[in-house]
Amino acid sequence: MPDQVRIASPGPRPGTVRLASGEVLSVPVGWVLLPPGDPGLTGRVKKAGSAWTVQEKRGNKNFSQGVWAPAQVIETIRQALLQEREDPAYERKLEAGRRKRAIEQVQYAEDFTREVLVFLSFAPPHAELEQRLAQVIAAHAVPVGSGTVARTERIPIERRAEAATIAWLRHATTGYDQMAIPRIKGARREARRMLADRSRQLLERYRRGEAVAPELCLLLRGMTGCKAL
Repeated sequence: MPDQVRIASPGPRPGTVRLASGEVLSVPVGWVLLPPGDPGLTGRVKKAGSAWTVQEKRGNKNFSQGVWAPAQVIETIRQALLQEREDPAYERKLEAGRRKRAIEQVQYAEDFTREVLVFLSFAPPHAELEQRLAQVIAAHAVPVGSGTVARTERIPIERRAEAATIAWLRHATTGYDQMAIPRIKGARREARRMLADRSRQLLERYRRGEAVAPELCLLLRGMTGCKAL
């Protein structure tokens, strides 16, 4: 029914969508596809009433293909938003929002780095390495749009820091990126579990304060972009 808000995937033919159930629906007459790219406009159109959000799944991620909605609704909202954006107060509001987000990002980076340090907990002889490693991991994981576990709010920050550290170690100190993993269910998860155990064992050496020659230090090699031994 057109008077519903739906999430669907592209249909088999132009002007159609496919529901999760497999049902194929024809787009109602008078509707047009609003392409992605303007979150403000898209958000208001979706809140205005009937709309079908189209998403295409690639791998484990969903990518927006746009929103089907009545053409008149889209145009009315577009014109109202255009007038609003021409008001100088709108730009001031945007700038204030950008400054606030920038401050929050700096604070989050500091908090995240601190949690990585807590997770690493290296012995005093490796304190300098601990600081460098925490900074490298945070710089990789924290930026907006990085797509890493550090950007999720579904788990506490201490768990994000631990997961981001293990993920960095997997890519920087193991041969994970070059592994030929069988395309069978659970194989990649098992490979990650195995490498996570190996990464935790590596960290334990530094927590115990064991001496590690610089040329044999996988953490140093990972930070300089060298291939793992």
